[in-house]
Order: sequence, then structure tokens, then C-alpha cells
Amino acid sequence: MARNIGAACRQCRREGMKLYLKSTRCDSAKCAIESQSRNKVPGMHSWKRGKGSDYSVRLREKQKVKRYYGVLEKQFRMYFSMADKEKRNTGEALLCLLERRLDNVVYKLNFSGGSRRQARQLISHGHIYVNGHKVDVSSYLVRQGDKISVRPKETSQKLIKAHLESGSVLPGQEWLQLDAAKLEADIVAMPSREHVMLPVEEQLIVEFCSK
Repeated sequence: MARNIGAACRQCRREGMKLYLKSTRCDSAKCAIESQSRNKVPGMHSWKRGKGSDYSVRLREKQKVKRYYGVLEKQFRMYFSMADKEKRNTGEALLCLLERRLDNVVYKLNFSGGSRRQARQLISHGHIYVNGHKVDVSSYLVRQGDKISVRPKETSQKLIKAHLESGSVLPGQEWLQLDAAKLEADIVAMPSREHVMLPVEEQLIVEFCSK
């Protein structure tokens, strides 16, 4: 299975903003975006950011979303194709599809301790159940009415409890209902554009991918 194994901080530096790819480090002074000396475009000959061409502006919006959700180009094109078939706005449909990914849901419930990369690891190791069955595919799309739970084993329960003690469900995610005592969560609604925490202009992505 293909995956992105590049340095997470380089991705944030390339986009010039925090993508929250490294858990608590992103909120500390160690974050490259917080450092004046390190907050530069990666590379030997780093160049100063300026106003890009129409093409580069649209490309950056697409790359920003891909890196934020941890998907590769082939996966992203598949999601765009699915969104394009929906009757509503294609850009909003695309973001809502990405929000429904299981790794994103585990991240927003704070089961993973603050990063989607850790969420994908939890899922692939079999710690997460959906409707009582183990799901080890991070790209699984949740639906309204689904129940997310933790594997009923002591090691899994301890791991998730430790993560929950360090934080809580991310704010503004009313479509997720967490029962911290039982380590269970219900998908009470489908995500909407308001639940997307990444500042992005989705229409630019649609224009880029429609060419």
C-alpha cells in the first residue's frame, strides 16, 4: 500500500501553515511554523513566498487538502470523482467525503492523541471497531448511525484512555457524539462544510481538477 513517509514538518512549511500533522508538537515552540528561522519553503535554495500564478494558487489548495487528510493523488482523484457525481456543490461534497474517512473521525474524537498519522496506525493495528466489527482500513467512510468503539482488550483500552485524558473531542464537531466512559462514539449526523477545520477555498480545487 502506498503511503506518504516524508517529513511532516516539511509539508507544513511548503504550504506555509500548520496542518497539524505531528500531534502536540504543532502546538509547541518546536513547531517549524512558529520559528522565524525555519518557517521557509523547504529546499537547499529556499525562495521567498510571493504571489503565484493562477495555476500555482489552485495547485497549492489541492496539495494543502491532500496533505491535511493524508491522501495520495489517486485517492484524491477518486474522491473528486465521487463528489462530482453528487447534486450539491462539488467542492463542499469533496470536503465532506474526506471528513467521513475513519482516520479523520478517530482523530477528531481524540482517540489518536492529536494526529491523523497516529489515527491511521491505530486503525491498521486493529484497535478500532465500527458497529462491533474490526475495521483496519483508514479510508473507510462512516455513515450516519455508525458506532465507533475501541477493541475490547486491555492494551487497546489503556491506550485510548491515555489519549482521551490528554484532551477532548475537537470543538465544533456536533456530528460526533462521544461516550468517554464506554470509549464509544456515535455518528449522529453527516459532516457539513462548517465542520472542516482547514482554511481552504474548495472552489479553486474544483477549477483545478476540472481541467
